[in-house]
Amino acid sequence: MAVVGIVPAGGSGERLGADRPKAFVVCAGRPLLEWSLDALLAVCRRVVVAVPPGYERAPDRVRGGESRSASVRAALEAAPEATIAVVHDAARPLVTADLVRRCVAALDDDDALDGVVAAVPVIDTIHRVDPAGVIEATPERSLLWAAQTPQVFRAEVLRRALDVDDDVLASATDDAVLVRAAGGRVGVVESFPGNIKVTTPGDLRVVESALC
Repeated sequence: MAVVGIVPAGGSGERLGADRPKAFVVCAGRPLLEWSLDALLAVCRRVVVAVPPGYERAPDRVRGGESRSASVRAALEAAPEATIAVVHDAARPLVTADLVRRCVAALDDDDALDGVVAAVPVIDTIHRVDPAGVIEATPERSLLWAAQTPQVFRAEVLRRALDVDDDVLASATDDAVLVRAAGGRVGVVESFPGNIKVTTPGDLRVVESALC
């Protein structure tokens, strides 16, 4: 089993108000990306990172695509040896090696699954609303999970799922959506609420406090 990490790291950092791509914003003294690499490299044989133009000079860096999933595709193409792909967003620096390891083990232990997604049970009531802001429906909360990363897939299944038009990739909110659209079966592995995604300056302050 060749476990390879895949990190889409092409985000602009615009919502952070940053002067550089999000993955390279300094967080607790290090680029945001490096915190995730620590956890991934404790489990993965190697980690390939899809980066913005101009950031490809380091080993195992490839130029990212126009969308998140296009960047995943570019990184996976650079790892033909992968049999298991661990996709993780660089903007989730609080990920742990234990969570990565549990996700890989859950997939390895269940031949019926094509992938697993780190996720947390939804604790708030969720309403679906129409364009006017009127509630249309309230899904059963016990059936809802909020997806995070890592998301771990059998690499050949993920390669097939990513072999679609660029507009399809651009519309995908995560790679589990693409794998399911291709007929794959994806499970969940319970994560922890603190595995947050850095999007705003407030998120960055929360993460820095946790890492310091």
